[in-house]
Amino acid sequence: MLLKRTLGLPSADYCLVGRWFCHMPQGTFTHPNIVKAARKPFECTVGWIAHYVIGAIYALMLVALVSSSWLAHPTLLPAVLFGLCTVLVPFLIMHPSFGFGVAGSRTPNPPQAMLRSLMAHLTFGVGLYLCAVGMRHVLVQA
Repeated sequence: MLLKRTLGLPSADYCLVGRWFCHMPQGTFTHPNIVKAARKPFECTVGWIAHYVIGAIYALMLVALVSSSWLAHPTLLPAVLFGLCTVLVPFLIMHPSFGFGVAGSRTPNPPQAMLRSLMAHLTFGVGLYLCAVGMRHVLVQA
């Protein structure tokens, strides 16, 4: 929502993520164009759940990489760098699997697709930092 309100960038369609996951049990992992792939029941729910579960896994990965001492004294740089590194997953795995090309190169507006992903993952990194700061205050008071 922040990116949409500040930069006018539409948010990602997590229903397509759900569609991708919902096609996997039938052995379909890549699509010529996921937008044209058959819709699946509950694809939006699956997509949003996957989005948040993956985000939680990424958060645990960050803590594992920087050590739990980072939670006691969080700094912005590791969280932002980690957030930016996570953009490699959509750029190199999801976008090509959706039929959008590497880093969205086959979308109608590749620079916007790249910018949208980069900004979303940068925002995620900032969110990881803010969450760690908030957790630090909660843990200190407990």
